[in-house]
Amino acid sequence: MVLFSKKGKIPPVKARGWKEAKQMMGKVDQFLSDLINYDKDNIHPDVVKAVTEYLKIPDFSPEKIMSKSAAAAGLCSWVINILKYYDVFVVVEPKRKALAQANKDLSDARGRLQELNDRLNTLERQLGTLRAEFEEATNAKLKVQAEADATTTMIDLANRLVNGLASENVRWKELVKEYNKSIVTLPGDVLLVTAFMSYVGCFTKKYRTDLMYKYWRPFLNDLPKPIPMTEGLDPLTLLTDDAKIAQWNNEGLPTDTMSTENACILTNSSRWPLMIDPQLQGIKWIKNKYGDDLYVVRLTQKTYLDTIEKCISDGAVVLIENIGETLDAVLDPVLGRVLIKKGKVIKIGDKEVDYDPNFRMILHTKLANPHYKPEIQAQATLINFTVTPDGLEEQLLEEVIKAERPDLAALKASLTKQQNDFKIILKNCEDNLLYRLSSATGNILGDVELVLNLETTKKTATEIAVKVQEAKITSVQIDEAREQYRPCAARASLLYFVLNDLNRINAIYQFSLKAFSVVFKDALFRAKPAEKLKDRIVNLLDNITFSVYMYTARGLFERDKLIFTAQMAFQILLQLKEIEPSELDFLLRFPSVANVVSPVEFLNNVCWGGIVALSTMDEFKSLDKDLEGSAKRWRKFVDSECPEKEKFPGEWKNKTVLQRLCIMRCLRPDRMTYAVSCFIEEKLGTKFIASRSVPFEKSFEETSSATPTFFILSAGVNPLKDVELLGSKLGFTFDHKNFHSVSLGQGQEIVAENAMDIAATEGHWVILQNIHLVQKWLPNLEKKMEQCADTGNENYRLYLSAEPSSDPQTCVIPQGILESSIKITNEPPTGMFANLHKALDNFSQETLEMSSKEAEFKVILFALCYFHAVVAERRKFGPQGWNRNYPFNVGDLTISVNVLYNYLENNQRVSFKKITSSPSIQSGCLEPDK
Repeated sequence: MVLFSKKGKIPPVKARGWKEAKQMMGKVDQFLSDLINYDKDNIHPDVVKAVTEYLKIPDFSPEKIMSKSAAAAGLCSWVINILKYYDVFVVVEPKRKALAQANKDLSDARGRLQELNDRLNTLERQLGTLRAEFEEATNAKLKVQAEADATTTMIDLANRLVNGLASENVRWKELVKEYNKSIVTLPGDVLLVTAFMSYVGCFTKKYRTDLMYKYWRPFLNDLPKPIPMTEGLDPLTLLTDDAKIAQWNNEGLPTDTMSTENACILTNSSRWPLMIDPQLQGIKWIKNKYGDDLYVVRLTQKTYLDTIEKCISDGAVVLIENIGETLDAVLDPVLGRVLIKKGKVIKIGDKEVDYDPNFRMILHTKLANPHYKPEIQAQATLINFTVTPDGLEEQLLEEVIKAERPDLAALKASLTKQQNDFKIILKNCEDNLLYRLSSATGNILGDVELVLNLETTKKTATEIAVKVQEAKITSVQIDEAREQYRPCAARASLLYFVLNDLNRINAIYQFSLKAFSVVFKDALFRAKPAEKLKDRIVNLLDNITFSVYMYTARGLFERDKLIFTAQMAFQILLQLKEIEPSELDFLLRFPSVANVVSPVEFLNNVCWGGIVALSTMDEFKSLDKDLEGSAKRWRKFVDSECPEKEKFPGEWKNKTVLQRLCIMRCLRPDRMTYAVSCFIEEKLGTKFIASRSVPFEKSFEETSSATPTFFILSAGVNPLKDVELLGSKLGFTFDHKNFHSVSLGQGQEIVAENAMDIAATEGHWVILQNIHLVQKWLPNLEKKMEQCADTGNENYRLYLSAEPSSDPQTCVIPQGILESSIKITNEPPTGMFANLHKALDNFSQETLEMSSKEAEFKVILFALCYFHAVVAERRKFGPQGWNRNYPFNVGDLTISVNVLYNYLENNQRVSFKKITSSPSIQSGCLEPDK
């Protein structure tokens, strides 16, 4: 009843009874229709509120009412569901309305969107049309602008290219003219350069020049049809350029012309180069040039063949150093390039090795004058890297500057490298520019990189030119300072070549530049300091000369020392231009005029022939007439005991020392030895005549594990006692088993090699005596010495001894052993002063103080030494001194001193009469009837 209340007019509670309910349900069809068609969507809220009260009644439940009436339970369920529907409807209806409104709005929006899209599509079509028109106009504009820019750029590039190449115009025109001319002369130039590379490498500078300009060019020019050649052609111009030479100099190649020629031959020759390099200058450059890419082997190494095979297959560079005059036969296929299998394989022994065309082999020898068989000379290009005087002078000047002015040395080295680098940079820039010019295709004005490269090149060249000018100013200042020290370098270079020529006197006199450099540096270090540079130079010259003299003299025989000293003095004076070459030539050759008769009694015909020849020289005019006119005065001079110390008669006493020596050569040839000694004493100093021998302890300081000592034996002298004495002081003795001595002879070679191996490993001393007795084994000894020098302990020392050959022009000792060794001779000295000092040097301070009668012992010992010097010096007079060659030696003197000591100790009173009459040195040597 409440639910069916219209417009929320709910009947009162009293009007809602069962009676009213039955009345409403009485009309069944109507009631059923009302239930079915109940307007559940529009229930009044008051109705809902009223009905809700009924729902709160516990018994208002379909389940409970079902037990009373099913129809009532159905109505209860309908009421509950109607309210539930209402509750849902209250929530859903607003949403439903909102949905309807949203759908309506969506439809409206879609309509408006469609309109806008249609309008947008229209506008986009219009925009596309406008954009296409705009792009077409823009492209046309850009094309025109690009063409304008390209034209402007091309004009700019053209101007820059023309301006950049303007400076090269003249030079390139001249080059073109020269190249056109060279088309005619090129075959002749190539012929001459080819001959130069093939044949001149083994010769010195003089012979190279003679071959080129005195023989080859005149021969080619005098042919019936002369071969055209460039006048005054320098082979280096076709073989290299300044940049390449600068690069070689940076790598350590000496700067002299001969070294540059050698480098050109080595790098351009198709045959394997064989370097004759006794001073090791070439090998130093090669090692710097190739660096880590170079493989260095020696034929003394056990695995050298494996290294060569690897280099052949890999196309690497291999250097075989220190070869002798022969090569192993297994290397003949490599030396001759004997290829098989279409040039792809080379056979070494029984092994086939793949051959890489990039493989390069360089041979090297330290021999100064090797003799190779024709096959080797045909298969290899001999290159003489022997140092030249000018080249050595520059090297030694660098050493002087490093020692005296290290700041100048560093600055000079930096400038030199900078100048060389500039040459290389300019060459690379020019080559790059020419390459671009030659390889440019199409319009050259469009190559921006070409123009930029040109401008970079010109800018670099300008900067370099400025720096070069600045460097020239600095270099001039440096050179002025350096030139003040040049006399020292010139003197040292001169002395080295004097040393180098000593092997003409005796083949055993071999000296290396490496050892000479050590002596030279030591002389610089030990020279007396001075405040003034001029005085310092004088001190350096004196010390260099004397140090070289002492270093050389200790390895010379007594008979050759005066020759060496005289040659040294002559060459020094020639260098200083203090003597005339013509006068020296007369002194040395003595070109006596034959078939003349002496008009004076005190000169024989040969001597008078010398006077006649000497009188033809301007400085000696009228000498022959003066001798005839003043015969009495000249006879007195000639007959004097020591004419070399007397004044010459008349105006001849005012002549120079060499001129007086020339006159003495004619008048008293028998006194020339003494006269030359006086000459040396006057020009070089007394110490060059009266110098004492170098103590062995001093010589030992110069030795090392790679520098052995070589004793040249003499009769009656045992130098190895000095080695044993020094060894005992330093802890090397036979008792300690670190001192080995092997006397060479048959079957002792293996013993010697084993001793060297042990000594090199453990740092012992080894003495190999009389190595001249095993001549065939000496090459093996040289190889063993090289191996021990490379791997030896720093305390390892090797001492060798041998007798000199009876023929001075031959020597069985290999050159490598002689050059690497410090040579010491032990002949009795010449001259009373030297003999006396030599005798006194045999006795230490302990010996002098060992007697209880010290004063008497010292006096008499000095007398014995003086007496020993007298009897020893008499030997040089031959049969006039002693009619028999008595072997007076140190042993006789030592025994005499022992006799003296025993006599003084056993007698209270000293009787000089008994001492002088007692047996002495002579009594054990002289025969009673002699």
